[in-house]
Amino acid sequence: MTYYRPLVQHGEARPEGAVELAGGTLWFSHAEVLSRDTPSHIIPAGLVPDVVLRRLSGHRPTFAGLDLSQPQVVGILNVTPDSFSDGGDHDDPNVAVRAALQMVEQGADLIDIGGESTRPGAVLVPDSEEITRTAPVIRALREVSDVPISIDTRKSGVAAATLEAGASLVNDVSGFTFDPELGPLAAAAGVPVCVMHAQGDPATMQQDPSYENVLLDVYDFLAAQVERLEAIGVLRDQIVIDPGIGFGKTLEHNLALLQGIALFHGLGCPILLGVSRKGFIGTIGKEPQATARAPGSIAVGLAALAQGVQFLRVHDVAATAQAIRLWQAVR
Repeated sequence: MTYYRPLVQHGEARPEGAVELAGGTLWFSHAEVLSRDTPSHIIPAGLVPDVVLRRLSGHRPTFAGLDLSQPQVVGILNVTPDSFSDGGDHDDPNVAVRAALQMVEQGADLIDIGGESTRPGAVLVPDSEEITRTAPVIRALREVSDVPISIDTRKSGVAAATLEAGASLVNDVSGFTFDPELGPLAAAAGVPVCVMHAQGDPATMQQDPSYENVLLDVYDFLAAQVERLEAIGVLRDQIVIDPGIGFGKTLEHNLALLQGIALFHGLGCPILLGVSRKGFIGTIGKEPQATARAPGSIAVGLAALAQGVQFLRVHDVAATAQAIRLWQAVR
């Protein structure tokens, strides 16, 4: 199989033959051709096969009411006792709702609410406990705000309860592989979804992860899951894909995915990146304290926006939103 990674550029001085990326302001005039069997090489954009070119260049319509011609900030709201950087901060539903409203005021376009930690080594939480943690917060937030709300869950029972409470979309860190009923539920509800790649489950995923080619392996997994969801009625342009940085990946795997992330535009879906405060940022940035990793998280996020990524999932909303405004101004 052959893969095509657009070599993304920005600016008004576009050469003849340049192609818009995902219908936005970025563009590419050449693409890197990748294969598992032969060395990579560069070709003009005009030589990319039509079906791939259409997906690379096609306009991304609104997603959960959000305009994808602009970067979107996803605020993380964990209502768990054991998440890696904010566990226990939002146990009280009133505190959680105030935190969500503050993130919206700071610039969050979407709030992602999770009731089960997926940090390395985390254990499975029963559906009933996860619902108890998330549904009241979602219901209370929906009563005072129309901000899109994502439920971060692997389980159909949790998704059903929280969609009823007011959630707008389903974000599954297992890529819809954990619970076979979750995909059909999302399709029947007609809600957008986020499909993430993870190797293994949270309890074991960082125990010697390995790949033949991490960039292509993750691409193939996401391509298969997008096709499966599309086959059961979820529209491709209502599927966000997430390469799953830190989920069953070494530092080197994470960097390979970040360097090649433009490849995933070939799936014809918006891309979400979640790197906020993660361990590899602490390692490279020499910052052991997770809550002090905003600068490194923002640096990686801006690099991803320059490759056309549409969503940044972050803890530090105000700092990220400020950085994006400056990034846009100087471009």
